[in-house]
Amino acid sequence: MDKLNVRDYMTGVGRAARAASRQMAKASTAAKNTALLAMAKAIRESQARLLAANAEDVAEAKANGLDAAMVDRLMLTAKGIETMAQGLEQVAQLADPVGEISDMKRRPTGIQVGKMRVPLGVVGIIYEARPNVTADAAALCLKSGNAAILRGGKEAIRCNQAIAACVRAGLAAASLPETAVQVLETTDREAVGHLVAMPEYVDVIVPRGGKGLIERISKDARVPVIKHLDGNCHVYIDEFADPTKALNILDNAKTQRLGTCNTAESVVVARRVAATQLPALAQMLIARGVEIRGCAETLALVPQAKPATEEDYHTEYLAAIISCKVVADVGEAIEHINKYSSAHTEAIVTENYTHAMRFLREVDSSSVMVNASTRFADGFEYGLGAEIGISTDKFHARGPVGLEGLTSQKWIVLGDGEVRG
Repeated sequence: MDKLNVRDYMTGVGRAARAASRQMAKASTAAKNTALLAMAKAIRESQARLLAANAEDVAEAKANGLDAAMVDRLMLTAKGIETMAQGLEQVAQLADPVGEISDMKRRPTGIQVGKMRVPLGVVGIIYEARPNVTADAAALCLKSGNAAILRGGKEAIRCNQAIAACVRAGLAAASLPETAVQVLETTDREAVGHLVAMPEYVDVIVPRGGKGLIERISKDARVPVIKHLDGNCHVYIDEFADPTKALNILDNAKTQRLGTCNTAESVVVARRVAATQLPALAQMLIARGVEIRGCAETLALVPQAKPATEEDYHTEYLAAIISCKVVADVGEAIEHINKYSSAHTEAIVTENYTHAMRFLREVDSSSVMVNASTRFADGFEYGLGAEIGISTDKFHARGPVGLEGLTSQKWIVLGDGEVRG
């Protein structure tokens, strides 16, 4: 597809999505749930076709030298297909946020003023590798009354199109416009450039993928972007930390999975307990194969540690490496975290209520935790049912973004003939 045709194609996709968004905004909860359940049914019935399409994608990816981690994310199994179907059914069970009215107050003039939750409109989602994102994103956008334009990675084009057929079947079964969810049929990078620069058709962009992708989208977008660039998450071991809790929380936060955005990349330890707790924490990390890069005080207590550079404290490793800093107290810990954090997720381990509340108030991240692993920063764990992504920005959504994050609010006024004097 040449550049002119890509532009025309994307204009047509955008125009169709805008029209479909008007229909989706007024769709009933029953119709949306009917579509979701029909999609789940279609995905189960299409298992053989989905696996065959995925096998072709995987074979081509391997032939093109795609790295093992990307190939692993690309692969779809029978279990994965069932999980996709169950995910659609779970979203159908979630409360519909659209039309919810809140904060109604009667004013002295007699009018009632409040807010109504409404869809964002058209959501563009750009993602890599994982074909299950196609079903997840479609489900969340549909349930929140939005139209969606999905652009998966070229490495998953066959499987994504097979899933798209199931999505269209579900929409048709509920008499909803099939253009409410469009999976782009072109792998041309030009399509992404058009998608993020069509404010007349697209209301928000959600990039899901590596830092390079998200930086590019953020730079080129002419519409708002819901995103996070890094997950440089911290665990602070306070002077009032329970040693057993500290060990278990840091173990889970760092070593359960190394490559997720809510994995801890730095441990901060109060000086008063560094000599008693840091050696045990370090021993656990080293036993798990984690390299420690620390400050001078860390090196004095942990001989196996390597010196940390300034860059180490800024780094999201996504690997078996962790930075370590010994600080004077909770105040210095908060300063260190706010300086180096990517504003994703931070945790304090403490039995001191005052320190816990200060940490919650003063740490400027999208998720802040007391005595819990950073790995809980997830839409499912937060009770959102699922998430479209995580935002470290402050407008309009922050933290895990679920159905509510895919809606906005408008002011509504109820009157009975009142006029302003």
